[in-house]
Amino acid sequence: MTIGGEAIQHQRHQLRLLRRAVALLLCMAIVIAALGVTAIRRDAEALLHQDVLSELLLWGAVLVVVVVALVGTYSVMADFLFWEGWLNGLPNPAHLFAAPTADDRGHRHYLVYLDGIHQSEECHPPRVSEFLETLEEAIEADALLVKGIEAYTIMPVGLRATAYARWFWERLFALQEHHPNGFVRFLSAFCVQANNVIKVGISSDRRYGPVMNYELALKIARRLEAIGFHPSRAARVVLVGYSGGGEMAIGTAAMLQKLCHVPVQVITVCGVFSGNGDLSSVDHVAMVVGSRDPVAALGRLAYPGRLPLLPLSNWNRWQRTRSLHRISIEGMNHNGASGPFSVAYRAKVVREIVRELELTSA
Repeated sequence: MTIGGEAIQHQRHQLRLLRRAVALLLCMAIVIAALGVTAIRRDAEALLHQDVLSELLLWGAVLVVVVVALVGTYSVMADFLFWEGWLNGLPNPAHLFAAPTADDRGHRHYLVYLDGIHQSEECHPPRVSEFLETLEEAIEADALLVKGIEAYTIMPVGLRATAYARWFWERLFALQEHHPNGFVRFLSAFCVQANNVIKVGISSDRRYGPVMNYELALKIARRLEAIGFHPSRAARVVLVGYSGGGEMAIGTAAMLQKLCHVPVQVITVCGVFSGNGDLSSVDHVAMVVGSRDPVAALGRLAYPGRLPLLPLSNWNRWQRTRSLHRISIEGMNHNGASGPFSVAYRAKVVREIVRELELTSA
């Protein structure tokens, strides 16, 4: 996209000022947080007395607020630093799929799994891995399941391997996994969750969402290219998004379709999404939901654009011209022992996904 020279210079000047202000605020927040943690550790025994327990809770709340502010600022600024070219810039999409590669497997359908906000690295937790193995065995031979894409980072690697913030995330993961204090482990895990939740929020935002969704679409397209995908052979790409991954899938679908030059469809599993994304060129969206899933139900209320009260929202306009497949599984919850990855419901969810693939097969 080309804009006037004066306008772009003004925008860059404003962005530089914003970066400096954010950097200063980050430094101040880090110092305050460090002092707070030191004070709590030094006076831990005193603070645990009943008469000052409220003070401990107050300090904990303050630290959580500081951490969320830091992680939120990181999430937003990382996207725009990447967009502005500070992190080696955006790859030129014109170079994607320049020439067909040798692929004897003959895959025509590519399923891309996007995990929920619990994802902290490219490898999946054991329950999710078992679910994906079951799905991989159930799909046809000409379909390929693409795993290990971290939907909440813009770089081709996970948080732990990002060159510009590796030291921070490695330290955070080390605290989460090995620190003897349970509160520190909880706070470290909370940071990762906060980053992912904020990314879901950005994706659903009409102003900044298209930037991050395009970056994620380009990341997925590059992964597809690396494993042998080419538009001349492929029939479609299917984005399977669990929980917050449903928002990332719906927000990314139309842009990924333009990059890959094949139809893209979306299947959400217990999806939490806004419906603000541009779905005008996407023909197929299916929702696999649980009858006892309060998180997905709350997500619909949190995003009023999915309610019939706003008939001009992107989601409602799409539904008037397309057919939404809503598949309800009785008794299924959002996660845990009765979630979609549990032994009780794993096979049912896989069966519904495969059935949807067969119904919409080109």
